[in-house]
Amino acid sequence: MKRPLENLKVLDFCWVVAGPMTTGYLAEYGATVVRVESRRRPDPLTTSPPSRGKDGVRSGYYANYSANKYALGLNLGDPRAIAIVKRMVEWADLVSENFTPGTMERLGLGYDELRKIKPDLVMFSSSMLGRGGALSKLPGFGAVLSSLSGMTAITGWADGDPTNPYGAYTDFIAPRFGCAAMLAALDHRRRTGEGQHIDMSQLESALQFIAPLVLDYANNGREGRRTGNRHEAAAPHGAFPCKGEDRWVTITCMNDAQWLALRGALGDPAWMQEARFQTLLGRKHDEDELEARLAEITQSWEPEALMHALQAAGVPAGLVLSNKGVIEDPQLGHRGHFVYYDKPQIGRHPVQRSEFRLSKAEAAKNWPTPFIGEHTRHVCREILGMSEAEIDPLIADGVLEVPDAALLAGG
Repeated sequence: MKRPLENLKVLDFCWVVAGPMTTGYLAEYGATVVRVESRRRPDPLTTSPPSRGKDGVRSGYYANYSANKYALGLNLGDPRAIAIVKRMVEWADLVSENFTPGTMERLGLGYDELRKIKPDLVMFSSSMLGRGGALSKLPGFGAVLSSLSGMTAITGWADGDPTNPYGAYTDFIAPRFGCAAMLAALDHRRRTGEGQHIDMSQLESALQFIAPLVLDYANNGREGRRTGNRHEAAAPHGAFPCKGEDRWVTITCMNDAQWLALRGALGDPAWMQEARFQTLLGRKHDEDELEARLAEITQSWEPEALMHALQAAGVPAGLVLSNKGVIEDPQLGHRGHFVYYDKPQIGRHPVQRSEFRLSKAEAAKNWPTPFIGEHTRHVCREILGMSEAEIDPLIADGVLEVPDAALLAGG
């Protein structure tokens, strides 16, 4: 089956999560993505858990984001490597990077320099705060952006400290905007012949996820606060304990009809019939007591049985799944969300595929995330037309990098 991006050629300098996830969409739908990395300064994810061993090549986190890409090992500290990059730019339609602003320029690989080589080049630059301004060169990761975007201030219990959302939360927001921006720029190039430089601020992308709170403050002067699992327009709204160790079901009543359905599904106990609980305002007023009494009921239920009973009654409810539960979830399994690869050192492991399905094209499953430099010889031979006599001295000098044979063999 033909894939929609199979003629697209990408030279990819992205690392960590936000960048590799963005270009991962392109590779999954047919683009030839050549990822540049060096063992001298490897992607921090290579040493990030979860891992099946002590060395970074076994990191499942790293393995999740660069399947289907070619790995070109290059020491960018050497001028000969910069010359190779410029040859690759002649080949590429798109160059992507998510370094701190100014890094590519210091290497002599900024957009103004690269478009001299390829005038219609599209370059995608993603950074924490975008280019320009007093803080544009502030280094950091998603946890910093969660704080700067205001998410940390509204996450946590009302009487507790601010809490970061899980992990580098904004890294999982930015790629959805980045991929759309790339495709729009490439479409513009196809129609006009004009290239462009995309400057994407991950902070500004993240703000889209708290837009209602931003607008509420801008228009009404109300500032968001930490409310735990609660919601101003729903009661109950939270996670409630069930039978078993650390088993929970989330329950939401957005209106009085859902509250009546909840009552019926739980046997309509006397306390739920009290007048004070029959309106949203009443339930919000006595929400502490409401949640405590509801928890007394739910903890006598098996979580799956409770979820199905509430859903059948028309009450929004869902299991709180563990990581194991997510991997084994039948709906995700039906959609093939996790694909499995075998790779030396890490063995069989799952990789998440894109969350959408196209009616006329399937996502690729070609090869797992490669080791640094795993395709160096292939890229130099097949894309740049270099001979082994040209490649070998550059490997010997550390300009080009290839993985050890023992690594590829699983030793």
